[in-house]
Amino acid sequence: MSNKYYSKQFKYDVVTASKSEKFTLKELTEKYQVPNITLYKWIEKFEKEGINGFETLKSYPKLLKEAAVREYLSGESSQYEIVRKYEITSIGILQWINKYNSHRELKDTSKGRTSSMTKS
Repeated sequence: MSNKYYSKQFKYDVVTASKSEKFTLKELTEKYQVPNITLYKWIEKFEKEGINGFETLKSYPKLLKEAAVREYLSGESSQYEIVRKYEITSIGILQWINKYNSHRELKDTSKGRTSSMTKS
């Protein structure tokens, strides 16, 4: 899967086009060079959060990070399930798992706070 950056406006344009009767899914993915799964995720985000769902920077509280990591490591949920349950922007964000396993800091990035704590 590509790590290509898509602007908020581009995502909005593609989702808006998907709502139109003019294009099939296949035509959209070809026209905009966007994988099917990516398009589905954008539509889901847009339906839940509107255009604000396309914001590129999202912060997460340390407690959410720790809960997500523990749930994944316990085998309760897959990474995909964790991303959905905790409304994490992408699986790539789950780099927290590697940090946690390496006893590195999981920082609280919500509301500008920078307090942190390593795994005990």
